[in-house]
Amino acid sequence: MASAAAILLASAFLHASWNALLKRERNPEVAVAGVLVAALAVALAAAATAAAPRFASGPAIAWGVAAGAFEGLYFVTLAAALARAPYGAVYAIARGGAMLVVWPAAALLLGEQVSPRAVSGAIVIGVGLALVALSGGRRSRPGGITFAVICAASIAGYHLCYDVALSAGARESPLFALALATALPFLLVSLRVRGALATAAAPSRGAVLRWALAGVLCTASFLLFLRGLAMSGAALALTLRNTSVLFAQALAVVIGEPVGRRQLAGAMLVAAGAAIVSSAP
Repeated sequence: MASAAAILLASAFLHASWNALLKRERNPEVAVAGVLVAALAVALAAAATAAAPRFASGPAIAWGVAAGAFEGLYFVTLAAALARAPYGAVYAIARGGAMLVVWPAAALLLGEQVSPRAVSGAIVIGVGLALVALSGGRRSRPGGITFAVICAASIAGYHLCYDVALSAGARESPLFALALATALPFLLVSLRVRGALATAAAPSRGAVLRWALAGVLCTASFLLFLRGLAMSGAALALTLRNTSVLFAQALAVVIGEPVGRRQLAGAMLVAAGAAIVSSAP
């Protein structure tokens, strides 16, 4: 379990890092498409080196596609939330909110154990999320917090789908590549419908390099997460990965975003609740 925890903590830091890079972009809703293309290229390269069989069953492929649909929703709503609300608030709501969905869903759908300690941890997370939402909402444009909440639901969805796909015989890198290949058309259609692509300026060389870096960090983060997920389980994996909420607050300061006391306290409660849940029997 110690090795799984180390892998998931590394994944958490990388995940918070690429989200911070996306927040720095002038137009996150367009930049996320470039990040996704870069992430897909890296994932395909990793998948090419995976041992056969890459998918041991039809259900593994089907659940990978389902994960990709949720990934598509995740990328769309994440970029929309970051364009309208502070990075630290969006990150805490999305990650902590996903955990509130995954724990009961994992118990009902996957038969994972839920103890009284886990429930108490979820309550602590809920209080923390309320503080973050109240703080971030004051500095958000309309829709920012709503998109963060929808993003949380999409994160929960792809976590559960990935868990089932791995159990059905999928290997980590081909699974993530399949999910991203499914998510990319979803994102492009969303941008086209809203006219975002037509009005977007051609990216500069610097922007392309930033998107490439974010894409590498994104893929590395998810592949580490999938390895930890295979070693632990959906609820525990998401719990440990939610330590990224604290990384996100530190990165928010680095990129020049103010982090108020209420937001920081809420983020710390989310992390504390995650710790309580992860220690539950």
